[in-house]
Amino acid sequence: MENVIHSVQIVRSDRRVKTISAQVKDGVLTVSVPSRFSDAEAQRWADRMRRRLSLRIEKASLNESNGLERRAQRLNQQYFGGALQYASISYVSNQNSRWGSCSPGSRRIRLSHRLANMPAFVLDYVIVHELAHLVEPNHSRRFWKLVNRYPHAERAIGFLMGVGLVPAQQRAIEEPSLFVSPMLEEQSLFASA
Repeated sequence: MENVIHSVQIVRSDRRVKTISAQVKDGVLTVSVPSRFSDAEAQRWADRMRRRLSLRIEKASLNESNGLERRAQRLNQQYFGGALQYASISYVSNQNSRWGSCSPGSRRIRLSHRLANMPAFVLDYVIVHELAHLVEPNHSRRFWKLVNRYPHAERAIGFLMGVGLVPAQQRAIEEPSLFVSPMLEEQSLFASA
């Protein structure tokens, strides 16, 4: 796959009835659509395919350097004594409602590609958070005790609340355990009384 999309070309085909395809060659995204599509519908599909392929290209380039793997190994050593074993850690582009996820069974850690542009202390916090799920697959007090070994946890949580997908007050009401550790509850403006 190409590394950059410079332009978009829409190709109409009488042979296409329902399918849309896209490919990138020499920086040109060619989107093939049925000829019956209106100009607006064809453009919507071209925009959609450009976003989809741009995310795929971005994710691939983010995961190429192994920087995330080295960072996770360092944090594992520093906060868990190197005892945790995970199968993989990678950026993904399909996490729009969470910053990271961990599957304790498969031991795979996935981080939202949006974290790549955030401060290092925030990325490190999310990695520590997901590594802690390998020990405690829930948000219990034991889990938060592990996470709070990271000295910038409270600051990172505040940062993520500030750039979150929904207003902080609403998020704290709906899912307080995702953002407010038991050690922080007394200090939090959003903790329930």
